[in-house]
Amino acid sequence: MTELIIAPKTKIAELLEAYPQLGQVLIGYVPAFEKLRNPVLRRTVARVTTLQQAAVIGGVKVEDLINHLRKEVRQDRFSGEAAAAYTTEQPGWFSTTRITAGLDARGMLAEGEQPVNQVIADLQALDQGDIYRLVAPFMPAPLVDKASSLGISHWVTQEDGQEFVIHFCRE
Repeated sequence: MTELIIAPKTKIAELLEAYPQLGQVLIGYVPAFEKLRNPVLRRTVARVTTLQQAAVIGGVKVEDLINHLRKEVRQDRFSGEAAAAYTTEQPGWFSTTRITAGLDARGMLAEGEQPVNQVIADLQALDQGDIYRLVAPFMPAPLVDKASSLGISHWVTQEDGQEFVIHFCRE
């Protein structure tokens, strides 16, 4: 079997399949990863979330996370590109009067459900200039990346140091 080289684009599920012992290391490194103990979230979120996205969710530098994991499995240090940038300053297109739809995903996520398909469908139905408001208990980096790949702009804020509010706009 070929050794998995830990990199920013490595999916958490791939990482844990190749190196099961790194589950505890991830949880120990960033308390936000405690959710990986939930078997449902481990099966669903871990399949689509990359380490780069997990670093954003956990509020750590992607290079630090990669190097911490690599050290545990005796791989060389990582010195690659920085993490993807997310818009955190209010963009010119934002206005509360333009919010036409949204979803508070906290309940769905707490029950192990994934809002990705619903949110993407909602975003694809969004009219130009309208804004969609998403609330989540963590930064849904894979979803924001997917929306960006569809040409939909975003603005990420964190309220009370806990929940994330992401506004999407089809400009």
